[in-house]
Amino acid sequence: MMFLGRKNHSLFHSTATTVALALIVFQLITLAVTAYFVMLPMARRSADDLAALMVLSAQTWVELPPQTRADFGLELAKKHHLWLFDTTTILPDDERYFPYLSLLENALEARTGESIRIKTTEWEQTWFWAEIHAGGKLIRIGFPRDQLGIQPPLALLLVLAATIALTLITAVILARRITRPLERLSEAARHVGQGNIPEALPESGPEELANLARAFNQMVLQVQELLANRTTLLAGISHDLRTPLARMRLAMEMLPENANPKIIARLQNDLEEMNRLIGEFLAFSRGLEKEAAQENDLNQMLQELVDNAGSGGAEISFRPQGNCLRTVGHMALRRILANLIGNAVRYGADKAVEIECDCADKITVIRVLDRGAGIPAEQVEHVFQPFYRLESSRNSATGGSGLGLAIARQLADINGWKIELLPREGGGTEARLTIPWQAVLVAE
Repeated sequence: MMFLGRKNHSLFHSTATTVALALIVFQLITLAVTAYFVMLPMARRSADDLAALMVLSAQTWVELPPQTRADFGLELAKKHHLWLFDTTTILPDDERYFPYLSLLENALEARTGESIRIKTTEWEQTWFWAEIHAGGKLIRIGFPRDQLGIQPPLALLLVLAATIALTLITAVILARRITRPLERLSEAARHVGQGNIPEALPESGPEELANLARAFNQMVLQVQELLANRTTLLAGISHDLRTPLARMRLAMEMLPENANPKIIARLQNDLEEMNRLIGEFLAFSRGLEKEAAQENDLNQMLQELVDNAGSGGAEISFRPQGNCLRTVGHMALRRILANLIGNAVRYGADKAVEIECDCADKITVIRVLDRGAGIPAEQVEHVFQPFYRLESSRNSATGGSGLGLAIARQLADINGWKIELLPREGGGTEARLTIPWQAVLVAE
């Protein structure tokens, strides 16, 4: 499986955030417009009506005969929940602020022509009082806070909470509708990159996404046909070329004994080189075919490769460090390691090559270390391209065919591994193969 790092900001996160912010701003603007053009005029009208009732009640109470004032006060309290009596003391000013009481103060001032402050007392419940001068008396008239029936802070908090909750839910739903098809498309594209055939994407939903899914499904079929045709073509070419090569080899065996041995040896080398190149072309064409995973002892595999390289005269060392069992593609891993070790021996300037295997719980790192001339930093990625060689003589003895690292990179990408060519301290190159635990789990 391709090893993909998690991005800081996914498309779903960005879309949901954008939609949520837009909806929240829209809701805030709506609340502001509603409050200013609807709620505020209604509150002013309500405060003006209450102020008119309070002023009228105070003036009526003063004009009534003393013996009827008590009945009037009871009737006022019963029907309008207003309590009224005359007083000679003034209540202290209240520092608390209520938007509605401010409107009521303005309305009272407009009707009486004097500045009136609403005072607050606490007796079993909160009371609001206005002190109005009428008929030479100071009339105190008030009502309990419950009479207002409004709780602005709580109302604002509930409205904001509901707005934010609904906005976030809406944003998540909208973003999910947009990103879910794209997530399926990304997953399917990843499977195609691994050489697998994904399930066909549903060609439903919005027209643009349906067209995208339809085009992707067609592209998958075309890619599979192209890969199959490429493999078939190269296999056919290989077969067609190897047949005349076999005839040429047979003809060489039938040459007279007095033939020039140097020419015969050169022809044999050319035939072997052609046969090797054909094999590498086939291996490169089949690089996208994923191999079934199986349990491998990496220490044993590395030791076999080291022994094979050492039998050819190379000086190479490997020290296993504990057990290292991993469920991975055997042939893919062996081919990658053989290529990296072969390159280290070939370009290591006849100096000792070291191999290290760090087999941790969550990641396995294999390092092939040489003391060669190294790779220029600007050419590190180029060496993974097919047919690219740092050594330009085209001599297979010094530069190979230029396909080894390309095949190794393909195999690594398919299995979710990572190949790096790094400069080594003190000179040389470190070829590092990283097998993350995600890739191991998927393989299992």
